[in-house]
Amino acid sequence: MTHSLAVLARRAAPALATAALLGAAAAPAAYADAAAPSASPKKLPAGLYGTGDPQYDGVWRQSLALLAQDTVGVRPAASAVDWLTGQQCADGSFTAFRADAGKACDAKTMRDTNQTGAAVQALAALGGHDDTVKKAVSWLKSVQNEDGGWSSLPGSASDANSTSVVIGALASAGEKPASVTAKKSGKSPYDALPAFQLGCDAKEGERGAFAYQPKDGKLAPNADATAAAALGALGKGFAVAPAGKDVNTPIKALTCKDGKSGGKKDLESAAEGADAYLVAQLDKHGQHLLSAMPGAEAQPDVGNTADAVLALAAGSHGAAAQKPLKWLEKNSAGWAKQSGPAAYAQLVLAAHAAGADPHSFGGTDLVAALNATGPKPAGSAAPAPGPEKDAKDNDSGIPWWIIGVGLAFGAGIGFLLSSRKKKNEL
Repeated sequence: MTHSLAVLARRAAPALATAALLGAAAAPAAYADAAAPSASPKKLPAGLYGTGDPQYDGVWRQSLALLAQDTVGVRPAASAVDWLTGQQCADGSFTAFRADAGKACDAKTMRDTNQTGAAVQALAALGGHDDTVKKAVSWLKSVQNEDGGWSSLPGSASDANSTSVVIGALASAGEKPASVTAKKSGKSPYDALPAFQLGCDAKEGERGAFAYQPKDGKLAPNADATAAAALGALGKGFAVAPAGKDVNTPIKALTCKDGKSGGKKDLESAAEGADAYLVAQLDKHGQHLLSAMPGAEAQPDVGNTADAVLALAAGSHGAAAQKPLKWLEKNSAGWAKQSGPAAYAQLVLAAHAAGADPHSFGGTDLVAALNATGPKPAGSAAPAPGPEKDAKDNDSGIPWWIIGVGLAFGAGIGFLLSSRKKKNEL
């Protein structure tokens, strides 16, 4: 689940292949400052979705693809599922990509809670992978921070995005997130998450938003973190049951009375405050959210807007999700084509949650397009379009800002992702 360029990637953004253009590394930002996962493969593994380098987002994009397929009734190819389960380390964790899955993970393997959380959500939804899911959940519990939350890479400070992804994974696996507590402090993720929300000491227009992480002890509103936390506060993962278009549950903004926030520690109120902030931002910018690289002008952010749609649908605000959904129908095709399977998956999940038809979304069959980026699904008879092109092959006349965001999306990471550290907060 989520951007100035980190809008587009779980704890970082774009692929190393686009670093020269964008100045960021293609997946978890943490990877940019440490030893990389397995080196880029000369030949893509059988069963893997997407044609881009999987070094930084292989497990992430595979998990999103499988989850989106399952959500709309498509049975993934066995080879695709086998590739994902084969990426798990013996301790239950997942990293972004293991070129040689037969080689045991060691101390240098960059285990990642976001990749692991995404894999759990996908495999739990598919069913039949209880041992794999159980081991992954046990590992996630073992790296929980004392504040009750999680960081992308174990040992770092908790952040709203990673904490929310893990909450979704726990819930998907049948766990009660509130009962998952740190050994020494006894704190749960529901103790950690509210600490990232801006309350009454913030400007009126920023109240209810979530920050990715505190910076110098201060919280800055972050739309990506806000969308992620709206899901996490409700105990939901990336796959959200459809909210009817006519469901118009009023959105209650975070209010303050006598200098105190109204229910900030109440998780439903926290989610409502987050949704209210998102709606205000959507209304302000023409029903889409923005992101920008440092020093650059802010541009429409397709991925972040899809995150907002999912968050609103999860909060039973189906009617409020329709305007940004319509914007996505008109503006997401080029972005998804440039970005790959995780982008198609993100749109499938958002459309499904908001009550739209993923098979007919702004003139695109998102499901068929997603299926075409990997092995033929075991239970799909839908005709598949031609294979996706690399961004450099673009000759479609797609608006430059969509191409730029697609490149930033790189290998296709970017669902409720974080890495705001290297981007302007919007």
